[in-house]
Parts: sequence; structure tokens; C-alpha cells
Amino acid sequence: MLQGASYHHMNTLPHTSLEPSAWLAAIIEGSEDAIVSKSLEGKILSWNGGAQKLFGYSPQEAIGQPITLIIPEDRRHEEDAIIANIKAGIMTRHFETVRKRKDGSLIDVSLTISPVRDATGRLIGASKVARDITQSRRMAEQRQLILHEMNHRIKNLFMLANGLVALCRREAETIDGFAADLQSRLVALAQAHEASARLPQEDHRTGTISLRDLLETILKPFESRSNQRIEIRGTHAMIGPRSLPSIALLLHELATNSAKYGALRSVEGLLRIEMAIIGPRVRLIWAETGLPAPLSAPLTKGFGTRLETMATRVLNAAIHRDWQPDRLVIDMSFDGETLSS
Repeated sequence: MLQGASYHHMNTLPHTSLEPSAWLAAIIEGSEDAIVSKSLEGKILSWNGGAQKLFGYSPQEAIGQPITLIIPEDRRHEEDAIIANIKAGIMTRHFETVRKRKDGSLIDVSLTISPVRDATGRLIGASKVARDITQSRRMAEQRQLILHEMNHRIKNLFMLANGLVALCRREAETIDGFAADLQSRLVALAQAHEASARLPQEDHRTGTISLRDLLETILKPFESRSNQRIEIRGTHAMIGPRSLPSIALLLHELATNSAKYGALRSVEGLLRIEMAIIGPRVRLIWAETGLPAPLSAPLTKGFGTRLETMATRVLNAAIHRDWQPDRLVIDMSFDGETLSS
């Protein structure tokens, strides 16, 4: 059976008068990889279709030219080492480097370079196979960047959670109160990050979320509690992944206080939020009217005050409160570049 199978296979090969060398030449010419041969002096002797596609030079332009035609100035020293290896009969495998195209652009390539000998065994040159690895190199760099950013964000979240535990502990009168406050603030963080994950593709790639989207996410749980109104107006500013946890906590704290003591507690309450971009700053005015009872500035520093202090430092923010018997206006200003980072 093996003989029969072998005989059948041999007889199904195409009949051709091509010599083995012609077969090899056809294979080389049809390769997607750049396959180039050169002399020991570094002159290009052959140049296949893959080389033309990769480097942009036609065979007529490349053959006879020095191999440095495709080597950037700052990589010329590599050719000396390659030639030295060739003369020593050493094959170079998967050497990753950079080469230059006809238009001057640089590409990442992986080189495999082999000695070429004549029929007597005499070393006469080298063959070089170059594969474009630009895309895979960019993907590897992108993966590394994503891992670095993930590590940075996770570390920041742990530090933030640790700070929340400490702040809630100072304010809590009971264990249950501590747990409830901490849970509420962690949920606010989770909601903010979930909102950023639902962004359109172009925003999701950059990790940014609009200030309006964040406000709507944070205020949504309070809308169904009564018939109070919430209005959000103004220019959309963008919030980057590093600033998101801090500003989400700040806005959640404002919303929670409003639900406890302010406009979001009253059926007649109105929360109006105005946003504007003024030069390099992002301004947000949080105005509450229709309060259930007159408000006044607190006599002691609580969680919200400490949170505002943190926001002032982390977000390069300025926060001013105007306490009136029938209204509360909080005027906040953030550095736009910091906010979008």
C-alpha cells in the first residue's frame, strides 16, 4: 500500500521541464518575505519580489548597490558584525532590527542570514531573508503599554480604597455606619468605571468619559426618590482614567449630601449644574435651590471637606461654597489638562 500510495503521489506531480534551480528561483520570487543575496563585499546580487514590496526598490534599482542602501545610518555597524559572522560560517537567525525603505520610512524586520558557498565549498556571499515585524512589534508595545496602564490604575484604586477606609473610619460612629458609608462610595467608583466601559469605541480606546456622562451616572440613583428636578447644561469636558476616581468620589459626595440635606431631599428641590471650559480651566457650578431647610457651613471638617482637600491637590482644583438660607452654590474649577489625564 505504501508503494502504491507513493507511486500515485509521484504521478500526480505536474510534468515540467524546469530544473531544480528554476523551481527554487520561482519559489524565492513568489515569497512574501524579502529574500536578498549579497557578496562578501556587501553588494546586492539578487532581489526578489518580496524585497521590492518591503523596501520599495525594484530589482533594477537595487542590484549592484551596496546593502547599506536599506540600512539606516545608526545601524551601519550591524553590517560589519553580520559580515564577520558570514565569513566565520555562522548563520544569523531571527535578528530583530530596523531597516529603511525607499521613501525613507523605517520598518522593524527580523533577519535570517546564511552563508552561501559555491560547488567547491568556497564562501562567496550571503543570503538574507527579511520579514516585516512592524505590526507585531507595535502590538507588543501596545500590550506592554496596556499592562503598564492597568498596573498604574489598579495601584491607584488600591491606594484610593485604603484612603476611603481611613476617612470613613474617622467619621463612623458604628460598624454598620462605617460599612454603609464605605460601600456607598465604592459603589460610586464602580458605577463611574462601568460608565467609562460603556463608552463609544473611539472614547473607550482613550479611556475618557465626558463630565456630563459621569454626572448622569452618579445622579441617576437619586432621580427616582422624589419629583425633584436635575438639570445639567453646558460644554462637555472630558475626564481621563487617572482623574476619574477622584472626581467621581467628589461628585458622589456632593450628590449624597444633597440627598441628605439639600435639594435632592425636597420634592420642590432643583439641582442645576452648569459646565463651561474657560481657557485652560473647566468650571462646574453646582447650584441647589428649594432646600427643605436653611443650610449653613459645617462647624467641623468631615469626610466631604477632606475629600475636597484631596481633589484640590490631585485635580488641581479650586472649590468655593456660597451658603445662603434658601440656596447653596458650589463653584468648582479644575485644570483641564489634569482632568483629561
